[in-house]
Amino acid sequence: MKRRSIGYFTNWRTGKNNQPSYLGADVPWGDITHVNYAFAHVNDQWKVSIGDVNNPNNSSVGMEWPEKGAKYALNPNLPYKGHFNMLQANNKNGVKLLLSVGGWAETGGFFNDADGRTVSGGFYALTTDPVTGAVRQDRIDAFAKSAAAFVKKYNFDGIDIDYEYPTSMSDAGNPEDWKIGNAKRGDLWKGYMALMKTLRTELDKQAVADNKYYQLTIASPSSGYLLRGMEDFEAVKYLDFVNIMTYDLHGAWNHFVGHNAALYDSGKDNEIADAKIYDTAGDGKYYNAQGYLNIDWAYKYFRTALAGGRINIGLPYYTRGSQNVTGGTNGLWGLSALADQTKCYLGTGGNLGPNALSAKAGAPCGFGAQGIDNLWFDRDAAGNEMFAGVNPLWHVNNLRDGLPTPYVAQYGHDVTKPAGQAIGNYIESYDDVAKSSWLWNPTKKVFLSTENEKSFAAKVQYAIDQGAGGIMFWEMAGDYSTPAQNGTSSYGMGSYLTAMAANKLRAAAPYGVKAGDEKFVQPAEVLDVAIDLVGFKPKGDDNYPLAIGVKLKNNSNVDLTGAKVSFNIAPSTPLVPATVQFLKPSDPPTGAGIENLVDIYSGGTWSAVPASSTVGNVGGLPNGFHRVTYEMKATGWGVSDFSAGKTITIGMRVFMPMTIPSGVTLTLPNGKVYGIK
Repeated sequence: MKRRSIGYFTNWRTGKNNQPSYLGADVPWGDITHVNYAFAHVNDQWKVSIGDVNNPNNSSVGMEWPEKGAKYALNPNLPYKGHFNMLQANNKNGVKLLLSVGGWAETGGFFNDADGRTVSGGFYALTTDPVTGAVRQDRIDAFAKSAAAFVKKYNFDGIDIDYEYPTSMSDAGNPEDWKIGNAKRGDLWKGYMALMKTLRTELDKQAVADNKYYQLTIASPSSGYLLRGMEDFEAVKYLDFVNIMTYDLHGAWNHFVGHNAALYDSGKDNEIADAKIYDTAGDGKYYNAQGYLNIDWAYKYFRTALAGGRINIGLPYYTRGSQNVTGGTNGLWGLSALADQTKCYLGTGGNLGPNALSAKAGAPCGFGAQGIDNLWFDRDAAGNEMFAGVNPLWHVNNLRDGLPTPYVAQYGHDVTKPAGQAIGNYIESYDDVAKSSWLWNPTKKVFLSTENEKSFAAKVQYAIDQGAGGIMFWEMAGDYSTPAQNGTSSYGMGSYLTAMAANKLRAAAPYGVKAGDEKFVQPAEVLDVAIDLVGFKPKGDDNYPLAIGVKLKNNSNVDLTGAKVSFNIAPSTPLVPATVQFLKPSDPPTGAGIENLVDIYSGGTWSAVPASSTVGNVGGLPNGFHRVTYEMKATGWGVSDFSAGKTITIGMRVFMPMTIPSGVTLTLPNGKVYGIK
């Protein structure tokens, strides 16, 4: 397969709790390229852990399933049982098996057999001292060495880090972890960078010892808010590829009702509208009226720094949804607020809790769908269902088609009560701009954001057309089999969409291998000039706008004084001719890393050729790149010395995050043009 198809396999669908199981023998091995095993965690010794490996009930290495017959038999020659054994025993196609560490629930803690979840600090305390903010290299070293030993011991092919989230933005990640994660928000990114660098080093050492390459990947957020606090995402240089979590773009954490994973902005997103981003008469002009809660925005954010082939687009095999929805079109872009905002879940609406950095939430909390409309629910600390409208796709297909749902009670719902019963009709609609489907139940006023065959095909095709490495999906147990395929009267667990994607990916041309603009022609002569983005303020909320600097170090023997510095920026960072002046900071960047600042007061001038003159991004951003140029003053007062060995920082200001620029050229006053290594 020329492209990747990466499926998350979760360790909790064992069938031992009387719920349907999803095991290694159920994986569609011929239609995927990677399995990401979710999840391992950071233990109290700062090492990779899957819990007590001597416990026969350990799902990873202890359990057996003899009651399920020969298909689910384990390999007796392996020194462990559980999911690890069955995955290895069934992998006949060279599918890569990666250990995913972290996730929403286990980024800042871990589950234990005794008393549920322990908030230990997890990745936060592993990488960054909660008291001093210093990078804990000692702990990182211990973790990285244990990760290298783990992949060897259990015959994995790499490590996938799902750290949610090492951003400097306030109140990110699991609210239960805010006491630790919020303590030193501005220092988390330094720790993350050290973690990735050390992991790469240790995995490479293990690769030499084992004569086997070990991959290092991450699951990355796709939210412009979170990415604003992750600087220029320089960590990509240590990674084989990035899986972008381009889902959870809307959900019941606030009252805005929208698509879980829109491909494109539709210009109707009410969360974007509420932030006045569509309003070009106001602050919207800084954003070029571009919505950023969509797959297209997130993919193009990474494309400045990464080849398309190193980016995989995340797609959901699950829904999100709300109840008591008012307004909108069949619920879409309506509102659904919990009536009593004092009863919001921790970290949302009127219940930010004692460890929040924010004075108040950005919006009221939502009223998530429940019962039969929330099959895969989480529980709160008291064991109650948390309303979120989370369902596998096979279940919502049954709701849509009015088919039997005999499994509802198995998932812990009371089918004697209305919330646990199928009431009314679920009408499917399709947004042909956002390329997303949804169900609307007018009787219950329930909205469920779904994926159907049409929406899924559109997103896979987008990945192909854009030269992406492929797709990633969460999670395999949410895909479906049709009644005709499984021989029952209902949809069930299966691999219908995975197979459809695999067929499209097999027929696709190879993925893109060039970072930034594929059409960029590197000058014949290149110089050793290092480039970085610096000057980010420690508190992410202060990085609006992003007053930062393009830092250049001249390691060559050529005098570059007075040169024009040109580079590409993806269109995810708004830039139009009318707002070119906003590249010129009214106040210079003041964060760390600034050396020999060159800005408007130095006599240099900015100019730019935007990727498109179109206002907004309804239906997608342009496929080109902005071309931005800073021309340093060549003679007279204010000339900046950029001779051999010198470092300069060019101040700039943008209103959405951006990665390390690509397609850099340096044009001397005499017209000579150089690229950089």
